[in-house]
Amino acid sequence: MTHAGHLPARKPALGPAQIWNMSFGFLGIQIGFELQNGNVSRIFQTLGADVGELAILWIAAPMTGLIVQPIIGHLSDKTWSPRFGRRRPFFLLGALLASLALFVMPNAPVLWVAAGMLWIMDASLNITMEPFRAFVGDNLPDRQRTMGYAMQSFFIGTGAVLAGALPWVMTNTFGLSNVAPAGEIPETVRWAFYIGGAALLAAVSWTVFTTKEYSPEDLARFAAAEGEAAVMPQRIQRSAAQFASGGAVWIIAGLIVAALVAIARGEPRPAFLGDIEVAKDLYVLAGLIVGFGAVQLAASVLRGQGREQSGFMEVVSDLFAMPKTMRQLAVVQFFSWFAMFALWIYGTPGVTEYHFGASDAASAAYQDGADWWSLMGSVRNGLAAAAALGFVVVAAKIDRCRLHATNLTLGAAGFAAMLLVRDPALLWVPQIGLGIAWASIVSLPYAILAGSVPPEKMGIYMGVFNIFIVVPQLLAATLLGFLVTNLFGGEAIYAMVIAAVSFVLAAAATLLVKEQGE
Repeated sequence: MTHAGHLPARKPALGPAQIWNMSFGFLGIQIGFELQNGNVSRIFQTLGADVGELAILWIAAPMTGLIVQPIIGHLSDKTWSPRFGRRRPFFLLGALLASLALFVMPNAPVLWVAAGMLWIMDASLNITMEPFRAFVGDNLPDRQRTMGYAMQSFFIGTGAVLAGALPWVMTNTFGLSNVAPAGEIPETVRWAFYIGGAALLAAVSWTVFTTKEYSPEDLARFAAAEGEAAVMPQRIQRSAAQFASGGAVWIIAGLIVAALVAIARGEPRPAFLGDIEVAKDLYVLAGLIVGFGAVQLAASVLRGQGREQSGFMEVVSDLFAMPKTMRQLAVVQFFSWFAMFALWIYGTPGVTEYHFGASDAASAAYQDGADWWSLMGSVRNGLAAAAALGFVVVAAKIDRCRLHATNLTLGAAGFAAMLLVRDPALLWVPQIGLGIAWASIVSLPYAILAGSVPPEKMGIYMGVFNIFIVVPQLLAATLLGFLVTNLFGGEAIYAMVIAAVSFVLAAAATLLVKEQGE
């Protein structure tokens, strides 16, 4: 991709090799995410965490995404260097930090160190990932964006295949032990993290050094020529009074939730609760509600003082002035990611207990089940990689919203099949629907979104869009433990039922989305 000399008025199409290079870094990012998603619950349980504590320990991942992605989106929108570009400096910084975290995580001596490393690892991966979403919107014309995000999805699937298979390969090919003394991480997991860290840095570096970016002036000219600059109507700004009243309502609601949790956990215990266990995790939910109210109160003060020129006010203002298509997609993302977080938290304990009959993390049966589930993750993501390439062809025949709704419905069937299939050898069957749905979740919503936001705000809106990935994960982290304990007697596999229902709701919401221009 060359930016020297005179550029055409409209953003030029890129060749397959150029799209390949600009997306290749996602291979490494997903290796990091998949090692995290497939093994962190295993590490936590090995270091002494109870199944009921997993959800709250996992809260680190979405919390870091909630904070980091909008900030990085804002900063990358404001960054430009003729030599280093706009997004690429963030790719490289995040990759360096994430690789370091992957080397440290499997050597955590105690649970609190592992939980802390999850914060660092997820923050670093988010620093790298957020600008990659905006990168496609920056460099590709709308007609190629489905292909660009599908290529990212292909590398997400491929990276996840490699990462998911690593612990199993370490055991069955290289003969490393997947069992360790109580409180120690198995050799297979440690070496998988070491290899993954090196692969992450190498893949991201490939994209950094083989691609270039358009300058802000070039992007503005392309947008004017293609009509994209007028995509977003004049925004109606929320007044200081509206921010203040909204913030007060949210804070009061959060305090009420906290008070109800305190009453439910207090002595004497309210009789109407019966056998229902109210976990302290729900205090986190109350804190999130209060926090959202506090953000609005802070925005009220700044707006009242006329202090508009800050990254904080830009993010908050853009959140409340989202384009209609983005608001509709937010509902889809909410239910989609609630389901996926249930899979990541409860997949390993669910399969090891339901399909392998093991709940003791120190037992060989548990470690065999965890390795097998990790391998099923590779099957799922391999199918996702293949499905992503198919989307490029299918999306030309039906609109992207109907395609996404169909894919999510297949994913719901996959979640349901997790309970219907009892033989571990047949667990590949549910992965078909789950793989197709996953490929769709990480590509089609972004292709739809990229055409509905102004190019000069591509980074910040991709970061704001991440809020609707993070919030359902935070709710899952605080509510799933409560639901699994009280509705299903603590049997982790039944979290897949909740996930199936969530996917059905996401599919229904997708049919209500109207793409820009419809």
